Amino acid sequence: MLPRGRPRALGAAALLLLLLLIGFFQFGGDVEYGRPRGSAALDGELSADRGGHNRSDCVPPRPPLPKCELLHVAIVCAGQNSSRDLVTLVKSVLFYRKNPLHFHLVTDTMARNILEMLFHTWMVPAVWVSFYDAEELKPQVSWIPNKHYSGLYGLMKLVLPATLPPDLARVIVLDTDVTFASDIAELWALFAHFSDKQVIGLVENQSDWYLGNLWRNHRPWPALGRGFNTGVILLRLDRLRQAGWEQMWKLTATRELLTLPATSLADQDIFNAVIKEHPRLVQPLPCVWNVQLSDHTLAERCYSEASDLKVIHWNSPKKLRVKNKHVDHFRNLYLTFLEYDGNLLRRELFGCPSPPPSGAEQPWRSSPPDPRRCSGPWPSWTRKMPASSSGSSSSPCTACTSPSCPSSRRFPGLTMSPWWPSSPLTDAEAQQFLRFVEASAVLSARQNVAYHVVYREGPLYPVNQLRNVALAQALTPYVFLSDIDFLPAYSLYDYLRASIEQLKLGRERKAALVVPAFETLRYRFSFPSSKAELLALLDSGSLYTFRYHEWPQGHAPTDYARWREAQTPYRVQWAADYEPYVVVPRDCPRYDPRFVGFGWNKVAHIVELDAQEYELLVLPEAFAIHLPHAPSLDISRFRSSPTYRDCLQALKDEFHQDLSRHYGAAALKYLTALQQPRGPA
Repeated sequence: MLPRGRPRALGAAALLLLLLLIGFFQFGGDVEYGRPRGSAALDGELSADRGGHNRSDCVPPRPPLPKCELLHVAIVCAGQNSSRDLVTLVKSVLFYRKNPLHFHLVTDTMARNILEMLFHTWMVPAVWVSFYDAEELKPQVSWIPNKHYSGLYGLMKLVLPATLPPDLARVIVLDTDVTFASDIAELWALFAHFSDKQVIGLVENQSDWYLGNLWRNHRPWPALGRGFNTGVILLRLDRLRQAGWEQMWKLTATRELLTLPATSLADQDIFNAVIKEHPRLVQPLPCVWNVQLSDHTLAERCYSEASDLKVIHWNSPKKLRVKNKHVDHFRNLYLTFLEYDGNLLRRELFGCPSPPPSGAEQPWRSSPPDPRRCSGPWPSWTRKMPASSSGSSSSPCTACTSPSCPSSRRFPGLTMSPWWPSSPLTDAEAQQFLRFVEASAVLSARQNVAYHVVYREGPLYPVNQLRNVALAQALTPYVFLSDIDFLPAYSLYDYLRASIEQLKLGRERKAALVVPAFETLRYRFSFPSSKAELLALLDSGSLYTFRYHEWPQGHAPTDYARWREAQTPYRVQWAADYEPYVVVPRDCPRYDPRFVGFGWNKVAHIVELDAQEYELLVLPEAFAIHLPHAPSLDISRFRSSPTYRDCLQALKDEFHQDLSRHYGAAALKYLTALQQPRGPA
């Protein structure tokens, strides 16, 4: 027998179940597998009811997410600011993703330099990247007048079907100013809802722009209803090509431009004009996949809770400063990924074997292996990511240096000439550094300074990796390889330009120009404005030749006695442990990245230059002065740890063995020099 009271409990449960069922059938159109109110319908039909939002009275079943399927993502990205936005977008995608990804990036030269370095050194498993030259695509869209702030790059999504590989059938296309809050595979799964005729998946525009009622005499391009936003697009490339997409959009744009002066919203205007003419091409997507935050949007109709959000789109020139009731929440989400530690993205996809797609390789497949296993504190391979870049190639020479974050106070003193710093920072520190630069009146006004962030693994400072980042990103034909704790002579930049021209470097001779190094032990110091003033300070004991009391062999071959009297450049010979600061062609040998922390990092590079028969020419009017600072942690490790010194010696032996294999008998002099008793390194 049932105990007393149980039938009443069962009746209450049945009543509750009945109410739930009534609620489900009454409001089923609003809860499409977790979608919030106001989401777009998935049946391909537009309705004008309920405020003009795309709705469905019949909820289709949720498609299964593709297990281990390779997902393709296309993005147009040009310039350093756009590339920085893309980094945040990519981190948000990688944070949630469970599938292999292939990014197709349309870039200019600057963005490609940055992003190649990014993906090459992030080493994220099951991620591939292909690059497409934006310069080659410009002629296809340059005939279209465009008032949007994105310029020609804002029109390039129109030519993606003809640009991407012909065997690629589907792709997700994203603007750089979107942030994901969900697994991108859920968006990819919406391809399953396309009918045989549908080729473009878009979210309805969440502003009144295409209704033409924002202000007097506002005349937008034609659109279907409220129109669609192109910050997030699903493209069936195979069907678009079969339908003659290229001819279709060009004919539509040509016709509309007879009566309209230009596009206001770049590719979005042309996409909407085509859809207006061919409405069956579009598959409306749930609005949570493109929550738009421009000033005139009605995005709040799209979501009711934070858990509803899938993709946030900062589609306003104001970006994070846009006005929205919930902008603090959106901004915090963006900043979370902006400062997210990239180390945490390098996780394997369990149970997903991911062979590389045809025509693409993982960008780090050609990376050198871990240099060597050594007991003690020796690090594993370092990795780097350029955070931002700027600079001009109109100058013949760039100064490359590698600061640490505490040394940032020295930056303004170095910007008397173009330079290119790189530094090992975390994501959060990188943003602090960026705020420092933007707050500096000197640095924020410069247009020829670039900054690169290097993420490292292991406890030691990746100094040669930093130098290689700067070398790889330099836009000028020559570079001055210096350190952050050196201040160059006031006139050094102009003097280097003249010397490069007079010595006919590159055309008639291969040389490294030596800039003599000096140091002061005083924190308060009046910097000399000429060689004569420097010599006076040297004679008075206020200046010294660099490291003369600790490591004289490092700079002794510069021959400072000769430099005092020299009027013209003079050649010096390589000697063991010589490590001058030099001006070299941008395509010079790279620094050996195995040397990290303290010891032999510059020495190995000078050896390589000598092995490749670079002349060493000392410049008689050039100088740089080292400023005092506390000893680095790495030099303290070198002095205190026998294991550290043993590892460094083993690495030097390995380096000389590599020289012998590469240069043969010509490398014998380096092996002989190594066998001589030496000082610290």
